[in-house]
Amino acid sequence: MRVSFVLTVVSALGLMLVVNQTFVFSRGIDFVIDSQTFMYVLAAILFPVVFLVRPTTGDKAGPIDWALFCVATGVFAYLVVHAHDIIYSSWQYISPLEARIVAFIGWLVLIEGARRTNGWPLTVVVVVMSLYPLIAGLLPGSLQSVNTPFWDLFGFHFFSFESVFGVPMKAFADLVIGFIVFGLTLQHTGASQFFNDVAFALMGRVRGGAGHVAVISSGMQASISGSVISNVMTSGSVTIPAMKRTGFSGTYAAGVEAVASTGGVLTPPVMGTTAFIMATFLNVPYSDIALAAAVPAALFYFGLLLQVDCYAASRRLKPLPEDQIPTLGAAFRDGWHYMLVFGTLIYLLVQGMNESRAAFISTGLLLVVNQYKKQHRLDLAGFVRLLQNIGRGLAEIIAVILAIGMIAGGLSATGVLSTLSTELVYLAGDTPIALLVMGALSAFILGMGMTVSACYIFLAIVLVPALVQIGYNAIAVHMFVMYWGMLSFITPPVAIATFAAASIAQESPTKIGFQAMRLGSVLYFVPFFFVMEPALLLQGTWPEVAKAISTAAVGIAAIAWGLQGYVHRVGTCAAGPLGWLERGGLIAGGLLLASPGVPSLGLGHIEIAVIGLAVIAAAVVLMAVTPGLQRQIAPRDALR
Repeated sequence: MRVSFVLTVVSALGLMLVVNQTFVFSRGIDFVIDSQTFMYVLAAILFPVVFLVRPTTGDKAGPIDWALFCVATGVFAYLVVHAHDIIYSSWQYISPLEARIVAFIGWLVLIEGARRTNGWPLTVVVVVMSLYPLIAGLLPGSLQSVNTPFWDLFGFHFFSFESVFGVPMKAFADLVIGFIVFGLTLQHTGASQFFNDVAFALMGRVRGGAGHVAVISSGMQASISGSVISNVMTSGSVTIPAMKRTGFSGTYAAGVEAVASTGGVLTPPVMGTTAFIMATFLNVPYSDIALAAAVPAALFYFGLLLQVDCYAASRRLKPLPEDQIPTLGAAFRDGWHYMLVFGTLIYLLVQGMNESRAAFISTGLLLVVNQYKKQHRLDLAGFVRLLQNIGRGLAEIIAVILAIGMIAGGLSATGVLSTLSTELVYLAGDTPIALLVMGALSAFILGMGMTVSACYIFLAIVLVPALVQIGYNAIAVHMFVMYWGMLSFITPPVAIATFAAASIAQESPTKIGFQAMRLGSVLYFVPFFFVMEPALLLQGTWPEVAKAISTAAVGIAAIAWGLQGYVHRVGTCAAGPLGWLERGGLIAGGLLLASPGVPSLGLGHIEIAVIGLAVIAAAVVLMAVTPGLQRQIAPRDALR
């Protein structure tokens, strides 16, 4: 049997199941699947495919892969058959030995699935955390608990609602699938070309236009697809060569693309998988998460665009050649149907429709209107390829989701979560900012070896309750953890987004990584800003929101000037120690201006903003009165 045939059949069955569960079509024949059984059936259909699309060696599935496919199918089919007993007979506490043996086999195939899709770092974390209850009685301090018997542990992982089939899988089944299907359908119908054309039309005529195009295009594409690496590869193949042709260095061009693609995953309307898991954790509509993410995302792209413009101004880079710039009218004439689809999706979400329904309705609309466009019209072979790519994507994601559920399961089985939160609050004492810094470092380190979703889930269980208990806003803290988990995409030594960009730019990934850190530095600061000032997440009155956004925007502009060593209408910073003083003043003033205040010193938001403005003004005056030390002053500073 061919893998392509299995993949097509599985994808079709999985999509029919999900669509039926979303719209409850089967209610007409008086048949409704409960949510728990639905997750078992979904896992039985989708998960086993991962062993065929990620074979042991080469590109072709061998006997071992087919054997694992059959074993995995058998494990989850067993759960489907016994779903009633699992749910209503408390199998998470008392289950037949036969069932616990099946669960142990299931644990083994989940570990192998995680290894094939995400490598050893995540696999080791899942193994350690999922087996932690076996030795909990031997550990010191707050990690100590009663040991869980061997067979009981695997029964808990598979038959409870807090491990394999806990919050991550529930979010995947109820929310994520629809948006993955939407994103993949956009890619197959040529949306990336539309995003590029719009970005070229809007930004191609400004100085260093190729860099601005990369920021706008990558941000739009990643916000819809939710995937950093695929966006770097699709958008970057156009934008990185264009930047290099117009005077950007290879490392700078690749850094811009990596950072812009990373930021897109934090940008509404779709964002990434983690945002949907966050909505499930917080028990709020996804639209609330998307709305809260809007201002930080806008501030991030504002800072990135300013840095690109400063770079272009200081080096007197030219716009793109006129013959390479499409008109905005032409771009919309060819891609009007995408705007119709995006508008429909946003309207449905704002109106409060179930997120999965909104995504599937938008996907259906896209497939219909796309057939009227000859350029990207899908024939039967195109539909089959789309179906297969959806199946492959869902299989790889569910393999990770099921595995990382066991991280939460390992902690839940021991009951140490409340103890850990109490210990963390005690450690923070009178300096809650210390716990926030510890959270940032933890998210960053975990993000190096785990997926963002796994990193977020772990910290949402262990650390977030402590931060909320201290008094930080719940949505702000959850968003903080997600932001810092994302930073490993652009921060060496991992920086996988820069490795993807390096393959296009033909430059050193390490050099690109350090360039990306500078370009994406706003990402390191913004999470602290919105945790300490939730008005940046639109959590507050409109006067508070307006004050927070305006001061943060000016502060981020100053940070961008300092990082690039250039101020509009003034020029570049001086060389040597004086230049570092000017840069330091701009960055320090920007941080002060964007911060919410220092209550321990009796300084509120207004007082600290005034101090920040004074520091920025001093740095700018110092640059203005030392013109002889300036390297160059660009004649045209307006971003136009």
